[in-house]
Amino acid sequence: MNGLRLRHAGLVLLGALLVLLAAVAANVVGIHLAGGIDGWQAWLTVHRMHFLAWRLLLYAGTAYGWVWMRRRVLAREADAGTRRRLLRAELAAVVAVAALELSPYLQAG
Repeated sequence: MNGLRLRHAGLVLLGALLVLLAAVAANVVGIHLAGGIDGWQAWLTVHRMHFLAWRLLLYAGTAYGWVWMRRRVLAREADAGTRRRLLRAELAAVVAVAALELSPYLQAG
């Protein structure tokens, strides 16, 4: 059982590393195509609403998946402890998303 957890943790770590590498590669390619960091920053600024729409679609898909998973978990374990754990996870997710989305506005002052 312990080996299975270690393998799962390794796969999760590998997946996170691949996502990070894809993000770095996208930025490097974008900087190159835009002619430099200033051009890349300007392109990102011009297209910020497209990225907002994309993020909102991702959040909606994640929320749909969460509701589906939540129903399955509560059907299996309908006790109060499970409900509290799910509620804590939901609140943490909402706070994290709100912090990520509001941080640029808070940094701008």
